Amino acid sequence: MARPAPLLLLLAAVCLVAAASAGGADAAERKTTTVGVYELRKGDFSVRVTNWGAVIMSVVLPDSRGKLADVVLGYDTIAEYVNSSTYFGALVGRVANRIAKARFVLDGKAYHLYPNDGKNTLHGILEKFPEVQEIHGAWFISTNSGHRGFSNVTWTVKEHVGGGDAPYITLYYHSFDGEQGFPGALDVYVTYQLSGPYVLSVHMNATAAGKATPVNLAQHSYWNLGGAGSGDILGNTVQLFASRYTPVDAELIPTGQVAPVAGTPYDLRAPTPVGARVHLVTGGLSKTGATIYGFDTNYAVDCGDDVDAHAHALRRVAVVRDGKSGRSLELWANQPGVQFYTGNFLTADVKGKGGKAYGQYGALCLETQGFPDAVNHPNFPSVIVRPGQVYKHEMVYKFSF
Repeated sequence: MARPAPLLLLLAAVCLVAAASAGGADAAERKTTTVGVYELRKGDFSVRVTNWGAVIMSVVLPDSRGKLADVVLGYDTIAEYVNSSTYFGALVGRVANRIAKARFVLDGKAYHLYPNDGKNTLHGILEKFPEVQEIHGAWFISTNSGHRGFSNVTWTVKEHVGGGDAPYITLYYHSFDGEQGFPGALDVYVTYQLSGPYVLSVHMNATAAGKATPVNLAQHSYWNLGGAGSGDILGNTVQLFASRYTPVDAELIPTGQVAPVAGTPYDLRAPTPVGARVHLVTGGLSKTGATIYGFDTNYAVDCGDDVDAHAHALRRVAVVRDGKSGRSLELWANQPGVQFYTGNFLTADVKGKGGKAYGQYGALCLETQGFPDAVNHPNFPSVIVRPGQVYKHEMVYKFSF
């Protein structure tokens, strides 16, 4: 199999002028932090990560003929990630997915969030993009002290081992009490590790301090096993180990039901070509009010009678296969749900790596998670983490070819 030339462990450095607050969004002080790009390599399998948004920038592995390709969508520069709302490769939170009407009640108190998806909140929040300026090859990024999710902040690199038997990087973020409107401070860690031959593990944990708070982290990589920008994923087969899903309204807010997939287009329990079902399900509305077709659906992963979001054992969630390249992805995780998204809102004007246009259905996402809008549905598995508890989210991607 072909082997690329080794890359520098630190591929890029960015000077980031950030507004941060230890006591709340209104009491910000300015400080300078550094954003870099870090490589993990195990033979001809490599992953690049940046501490801006804890983003997975690339996953490179061979196909059945030994040809290497990057199988996640993304960009060439840090600046493009900073100024994007696609969430390519990001770790999203404090609460991933949607919260209806940007509000919830916890322990009798109402909390109001910043709406960034119509009247609702999606994937944490971003009030406005930072200002970006390149000077002598470095990027200066000035962020305000306003609303921003975990995908739009600088994480601290705690450890980085780029090579060896199990290369890894651990990133840390301290979310202050009141950030994004959520109660309580939260200490968050994520570790990306090449834990075996063509195995990428993701370990997330979060500890609440002082107050109970909702926590629902998700890894938001867009996968195209044929290679980023190689075309659509309609020919991929997908199998989800889920007998139920959570129906939604026109704004993609769960109705509160957990319904069987049997007899519906959402039934993906057997390997099914994406293109055979993608036009049978609706994935929201365009800005003009037109119906967008495709999956943007939370599935309840089969797990027996255990409904505690923080105590699930690791279990198989999904298998994706690309016949042309011969690559397969098998996902294991410990969360109660998985959001299956088929890139419905990607458009031809979304230019990615090498200037390639990704286009609608140019990738798919498998975001393991707590159920969307769980804070407003007592019958859903709880996403509340109380002081002294530790939120743990494990994912394992197993690739073959």
